[in-house]
Amino acid sequence: MTAENENKSSKFNIKNIRDFSSKNAIYLVLLVLFLSIGLLENSFFSFGNIKNVLLISSVRIIIALGVGGALITRGTDLSAGRVVGLTACISASLLQRPDYAYKLFPNLPQLPIIVPILLAIVIGMLIGLVNGLVVAYLKVPPFIATLGMMVIVYGFACIYTNAQPIGGLRNDFTSLASGAKFFVPNLILIAALVGLLIWFILNKTRFGKYIYAIGGNPAAAEVSGVNVEKTLVKVYALAGALYGLAGVLLAARTGGATNNYGQMYELDAIAAATIGGVSTSGGIGKVSGIITGVLIFEVLNNGLVILGVSAYWQQVVKGVIIIGAVAFDIRKYLSKK
Repeated sequence: MTAENENKSSKFNIKNIRDFSSKNAIYLVLLVLFLSIGLLENSFFSFGNIKNVLLISSVRIIIALGVGGALITRGTDLSAGRVVGLTACISASLLQRPDYAYKLFPNLPQLPIIVPILLAIVIGMLIGLVNGLVVAYLKVPPFIATLGMMVIVYGFACIYTNAQPIGGLRNDFTSLASGAKFFVPNLILIAALVGLLIWFILNKTRFGKYIYAIGGNPAAAEVSGVNVEKTLVKVYALAGALYGLAGVLLAARTGGATNNYGQMYELDAIAAATIGGVSTSGGIGKVSGIITGVLIFEVLNNGLVILGVSAYWQQVVKGVIIIGAVAFDIRKYLSKK
């Protein structure tokens, strides 16, 4: 092989490595973070700890997938965390043990488990539906519309629970989170199924194509025959249903609920989706990226706790990551213009 050919081959290999690194940067970050924390603290690699990270991530993934849809359409959803909290309280209050002394509804008969679960999901969907109607037809910016809904929902959660914690949940409900199927914990299995469903919607349906079209250019999408308003309503309604499901699973996993459940979850979800490649400019985002973004945050949170880093410094680190991710995304967008 001549020197010229060797030089071309070397450049070709370097270009391949750069292309691979650029396309898979988010996954490489997760791998490096995982290995780095594990090398600093061996207990991080324990089966129990990894399982715990995945269980916590499962609920967060479902929330982030809902928020991600709104972000792809150039919107956002600040009500996500509070909807999770309200639906957690609703499902928990209707599934307390009959012999529990502090039942929220003492005279309520024992309901089939599916009834409170579906009720919580429907309530989440209805809240999302209102968000979508306000954004799509009243033309209120998503940030303002969902910020207002966040405050409203929190008020309802406080009224509903009288600001009292809800405990004494039935075993058949808590086992929804603690049980397993085919040696896979239920929470992880449910999160995986939700991920597959959202992937199918985004990639294999007309609705999914409309979501990306609106995020890319709303005016062009409308000219092309896309019903922008109807699509936006569906996006926020679907997100609300996912928050409702997340609220149910959060209550089942923790064995209770309070009016403060879900606080700040929406910001973590927005940050995870952005880190996972969902563009703040709209029209770009993948399910795999969103899931990876959530895992990065949870691995980081878990690792910092294991390493004994102060909770205050943990917030500082997360804030820096959020700003860095958005700044990187904006630079990519500007470079393409």
